[in-house]
Amino acid sequence: MSLKNVKTQSINVGGTDFYYRKLGEDKPGLPIIFLNHLTATMDDCDPKIMEGFASEHPIICFDNRGIGSTGGVTPKNVAEMATDAIAFIKALGYQKVDLFGFSLGGFISQEILLREPQLVRKVILAGTGPAGGAGISKMTPVVIKDVIKGNFTFRNPKFYLFFNSNADGHKAAKSYLKRIKERKENRGEKLKMKHLTHQLEAIKAYGLQAPQDLSVITQAVLVVNGDNDKMVPSSNSYELKNRIKNSEIIIYKDAGHGSIFQNHEDFVKKALEFLAK
Repeated sequence: MSLKNVKTQSINVGGTDFYYRKLGEDKPGLPIIFLNHLTATMDDCDPKIMEGFASEHPIICFDNRGIGSTGGVTPKNVAEMATDAIAFIKALGYQKVDLFGFSLGGFISQEILLREPQLVRKVILAGTGPAGGAGISKMTPVVIKDVIKGNFTFRNPKFYLFFNSNADGHKAAKSYLKRIKERKENRGEKLKMKHLTHQLEAIKAYGLQAPQDLSVITQAVLVVNGDNDKMVPSSNSYELKNRIKNSEIIIYKDAGHGSIFQNHEDFVKKALEFLAK
């Protein structure tokens, strides 16, 4: 089963139907919960990465509250987003999972780790940073600038936000944006502007938040980023590595916020090795 034709399922969580897709149901590995980025619905998941993980583990992506097909109103803070994610995981019946958080999803993953450590075995944090991290509170103008640029150039803003503005970056961007259009039928609802505003408010608040004590995290954590992340400055990845004891880091050269998409083959290989240790 591929991401482009896997069925969309739903589960009621506290009165709200959360929509999700699951790959690798027949695999023996621990379930991986993928926590997505700003503006992302399930349709923004990279097939190369999702299918790569699904070769060895069940992996689940879902639409956060108010996003895509999931009902309700998007929370204005990361803590509430984490509350929803924890409730979703438990509603599926899981007592232990691995987390894979990209960007905003990485903020949520850290919150889950700190609040429900018994629920998590291992974590992958990509293109993300800690609460109060450098430049995180300034993401909104960066996003708005490239959304406007995308409108003028008839390109998806991720072309500019996720990838470097050079030949390699443009090639990787085009490939990634082509991949996420592979699913033609049963695509989800598009993001509404109101909910994007709420997500941006949550990210700004997270960036202004007091630092959390990440030294209490005992799980193995893999930190991944490019060396030129314009959305969550790459210095934040090193900060995570320094503050989480049992962690390792991969920094891809000549790559930006979407380094895992640009280097999907190497990333999937190394991520699966990390999860198998």
